[in-house]
Amino acid sequence: SADKEKKMGKRKSVTIFGYPLSIFFIVVNEFCERFSYYGMRAVLVLYFKYFLKWDDDFSTTIYHTFVALCYLTPILGAIIADSWLGKFKTIVYLSIVYAVGQVIMAVSAIHDITDGNKDGTPDNMTLHVALSMVGLLLIALGTGGIKPCVAAFGGDQFNEDQDKQRSTFFSIFYLSINAGSLLSTVITPILRAQKCGIHTQQQCYPLAFGVPAALMVVSLVIFIVGSGMYNKTAPTGNIMVKVFKCISFAIKNRYRNRSSKIPKREHWMDWAEEKYDKLLIAQVKMVLKVLFLYIPLPMFWALFDQQGSRWTLQATTMDGNFGLMVIQPDQMQTVNPILILIMVPVVDFIIYPLISKCKLNFTPLRRMTVGMFLAALAFVAAALVQLQIDASLPDFPSSTEQQAKFINMVDRPIDITAGNYTFQLEAFQSNEDYYTYGRQFELKIDTGSPVLISLPDGTRNTLVILEEAGRIRNIKVSVKVRSKSHVSLFQTFPRNSHMDFVLKCFLVTVCKNMSTYVDVPQGTAEFLIKNAAGNQCVFSREFGFGSSYTFIIPPTFTLEENCGQHIKEVEDIKANSIHMAWQIPQYFLMTSGEVVFSVTGLEFSYSQAPSNMKAVLQAGWLLTVAVGNIIVLIVAEAATLPDQWAEYILFAALLVLVCIIFAIMAYFYTYIDPAKIEGNFANLEPEDEKKKNLEVAKKDMVENHNEKRRKSSNSSSDEEETSQTNF
Repeated sequence: SADKEKKMGKRKSVTIFGYPLSIFFIVVNEFCERFSYYGMRAVLVLYFKYFLKWDDDFSTTIYHTFVALCYLTPILGAIIADSWLGKFKTIVYLSIVYAVGQVIMAVSAIHDITDGNKDGTPDNMTLHVALSMVGLLLIALGTGGIKPCVAAFGGDQFNEDQDKQRSTFFSIFYLSINAGSLLSTVITPILRAQKCGIHTQQQCYPLAFGVPAALMVVSLVIFIVGSGMYNKTAPTGNIMVKVFKCISFAIKNRYRNRSSKIPKREHWMDWAEEKYDKLLIAQVKMVLKVLFLYIPLPMFWALFDQQGSRWTLQATTMDGNFGLMVIQPDQMQTVNPILILIMVPVVDFIIYPLISKCKLNFTPLRRMTVGMFLAALAFVAAALVQLQIDASLPDFPSSTEQQAKFINMVDRPIDITAGNYTFQLEAFQSNEDYYTYGRQFELKIDTGSPVLISLPDGTRNTLVILEEAGRIRNIKVSVKVRSKSHVSLFQTFPRNSHMDFVLKCFLVTVCKNMSTYVDVPQGTAEFLIKNAAGNQCVFSREFGFGSSYTFIIPPTFTLEENCGQHIKEVEDIKANSIHMAWQIPQYFLMTSGEVVFSVTGLEFSYSQAPSNMKAVLQAGWLLTVAVGNIIVLIVAEAATLPDQWAEYILFAALLVLVCIIFAIMAYFYTYIDPAKIEGNFANLEPEDEKKKNLEVAKKDMVENHNEKRRKSSNSSSDEEETSQTNF
C-alpha cells in the first residue's frame, strides 16, 4: 500500500480536525482567484464603453467573446493536466499566465502612459486596446485552464476512507467561490468610481483591475506555499481523449462498412467493438445520450451571462441613489450572488418538499425546463424596464451623457476647468452686440400674447428665453421699443434626434462670454473657476444620468468659498429618474431560473454519467456556457433592431422556443442507472476475456504455423542451392 501511494505521488499529510492541512491552502487560493476573476469582469464592459470609447454593441461582443474563451479553455486545461503535466504543475503554470494577464489589464487602463499632452485623453488608444486584448487572452487561458483542476486537486488530498470530509470540503470550496464573487462585485465598482491619475483625475480603472491582479498573485503564492503538503498524483491519461478516439474510430469504421450487404448494428457506436471493449462503448453511449440533451442549453446561458453586459449597460441609464448610498451600475450584479445564497436553501428545503407533497413528479428535466422559462420571463421584465427608460431618455450627441454650459455675466474674464476641459469666458460688455431700448418694451414669441417688460433705466440685462422641454419650434422674437435700456436676448431650446441642444445668441452676432457644452461624468461634477488675479473657487453640482444644465454667472459673482450659491442654473434636460431598484425583479427571475436550471442540471448530469466519465460531462456543460456567449455576440453584431427592448424580447422568444424543444426532448428521455449498466458489463468481463484469449491463442497458432512453413521453405531453398554448387 505504501509503495502504491508513493507511485501515485501521495505522502502522509498533516491533518487538523481530521482534514488535511493542504486543503486550507487550496480553499484560500480559490477564494482569491474567484475574487480576481469576478472583480475584473464586473467592471469590464464599462471599461470598454467609457475608457476605450466603444459603443454598447461592440462592448457587448468583446465581453461575451472573452467569457466564451474562459469556458472553452477548461477542455485544454483538463487534457494538459491528465495527459502531460499533472494537476499541480498545470495550476501553477497557468496561474502565472493568469496573473501576468491581470497585470497587463491593469497597465492597459493607465491613461497617463500615452497622454503626452496631459489633456486626460490617451494619445495612442491602439496601444491600450492591444494591451487589453493580450491581457484578456492570457486571463481566459489561465482561468479556464485551471478551472477543471483546482476542485479535483482538492479532492485528491483525501484518503479513500474520508468521504465525509471530502464532501464537506466541496461545500466549503463552492462557498469560497460565492464569497469571492460577492465581495469582488461589491468592492471593485467602488474602486473604479475613485478618482486617480498623474496629470488628470479620472475614474480609476487601473485600481479596479490592479486589486484583482494583486489577489491573483496572492492566490498563486498561497498555492505554492502549500506545495510540500500536497498529494500530487501523476498524470494517467485523459478520459476525454479516449472518448474522442473511440467515437472517431466508430465513425470511421462505420464509413468503411457502409455497404448495404454488411449487416447493420444496433447502435452506431457498436462499430467500435473491433478495437474497444464493450464496457467503454456502453459508457460512451450513456455520455452521448446526455450530451444530446445539452444541445438546447446554450440559449439559457446566452441570456444568463448578459447580466454582466446588457443589464449593466442598462443600469448606467438609471438612478442609483438608494438614500444613504449611491449604487454604481456594475454593483447591481451583486444581486445575483446574494439571491443565490438566499434561494438555494429556500428552494431545496421549502419549494421542492412542497411540490413533492402535492404529489407532482417534478423530475430534474422538468425543473430545468421551468428554469429556462423563468430566464425568459426575466428578459421580458428587462424589456419592460427598458421601455420605461426609453420614455424619458434623450438622444445624446456624444459619448458622455451629461453636459454643462456656462454664461459669464461678470465684467471681467474668468477661466473654468471642468474635468479635462479648460476654457476662458470673455467679460460681459455692453457694446454693439447689445441693443438699446426704452424703459418698457413688448416681447412677443411666436403667436403668444406679447409680454410687457419693464427694466430699470441705464442698466444692462440679459433675457433668457426657455422653450418647453421636448418641443422644438421655429421661434420668432419681435421687440417693440417703448423707452431706452440695454438688452441682450438669449434663446435656449432642448435637443432631439435632429438638433443638438444649444444656447444661442439671438439678435447678437458674437457670444464670447458663453462656453460650448462640455461633457461631465454622472454623479458629482466639480468646476474650478478662477480669474486673472489667481483667485479661485470650486463649484460642484450633482448630475443625474442624461441631465444638462446651463450655469449663469451673475454680475454680483465673487470668488469666495461658497461661490456656487451665487450661480444661477437652468435645467435644460432633466435627469433620467428610472430607479435601479426596478432591475431587482429581473434579477430575481434570472436567479430563480439559475437555481432551478444550473444546480439541477449538474445533479442530473452526474446521476446519468458513468463513474469514470463525469469529467467529460463537466467539460460538455462548460462548453454549453461558451456556445451561449457566442450566440450573444452573433446577435449583438447581426441583429439590426433599433431598440434595446426589442432585443430583450427577441432573446426571450428564442429561449421560449428552445424551452419547448427541450421539453419535448425531455419527455422522450429514459432515465438510466449507470452503476447498474456498468455492473452488468463487469459480470460479462470474464467471458469477454476468455473469448479474447481464445482469439489471441488462435492467432498465435496461425502465426507459429506460418513461421514454421517459412523456415521449412528457407531450409529447402538452402539445400537446393548447396547441391547446385556441389554439382
